[in-house]
Amino acid sequence: MSDLGALLRKAREQRGYTLEDIQEYTKIRKRYLEAIETGEYKVLPGSFYVRAFVKTYAETVGLDAEEVLRLYQKELPQGPSTEPVMAEPRIKTSRRSVQHNDRWGKVAVSLLMWAFPILIVIVIYIYWSNNKEPATQELNSNPPITSETSTPSPSVSSSPSPANSPSSTPTPSVGAVTITFKEKKNGINYYDVTPGTGKKLKLQLTGEVWLEVREDGRSGKSIYMATTEEPQNLFFDLTTPLYVNTGRTDHVDFFVDEATFDDGNAAGSTKYIFTPVTETPQ
Repeated sequence: MSDLGALLRKAREQRGYTLEDIQEYTKIRKRYLEAIETGEYKVLPGSFYVRAFVKTYAETVGLDAEEVLRLYQKELPQGPSTEPVMAEPRIKTSRRSVQHNDRWGKVAVSLLMWAFPILIVIVIYIYWSNNKEPATQELNSNPPITSETSTPSPSVSSSPSPANSPSSTPTPSVGAVTITFKEKKNGINYYDVTPGTGKKLKLQLTGEVWLEVREDGRSGKSIYMATTEEPQNLFFDLTTPLYVNTGRTDHVDFFVDEATFDDGNAAGSTKYIFTPVTETPQ
């Protein structure tokens, strides 16, 4: 090992560098670095590169490169200035890596530019879809009063929520029976059934619903209280005012003979009192 090589190696080891580290920092091949440390300068491509590599090596390990070259100039080979230059003395800087990173950066920017309008289109489509559904649900929101001679088939209809009062306009008579809305008081919808004597109130259940029925108004005797899951018809004698409390009004239709009424078709809990009247109110 030469004195210059020993100096460089000592400085390298003091800094905790390996030859691989020096190769990474300087881009000088490891075999050239080993040749500098052992003094085998013939391995290097030429005397010009010997001085250039030694200078770079010295700077990398923290030495004064100019002073090192001055002190060990006799040890370093001196070649003619016209010495041919050999190709690829150093490891080339990874230009491809830089270009690769730039290319990926451009691709990322392009993707972001395309993703933004696509996201806008998706948001508009979702907004349009959500606003389209209510329009389809408005069809047949107010079904007409049934006038069928046979028992009406079960159908899902909406009923008023407690916050909405039913229309005060009396429902036209169907046959000999009329169901007339009188008032809404304390959250209860009052209806008169004319004529009510000898009639039955039919509750046509079209889906799962909790139901309570009492005689003689809200504080009267409980004659029915249950939750039903299957469509069915329930009948109650209209001998006294009947109090009806339903948890899902949209799953219940009310009939006396063939007469019914429009309850607003809004889902929710609703309370009713049906009072039989022997004569038509004047």
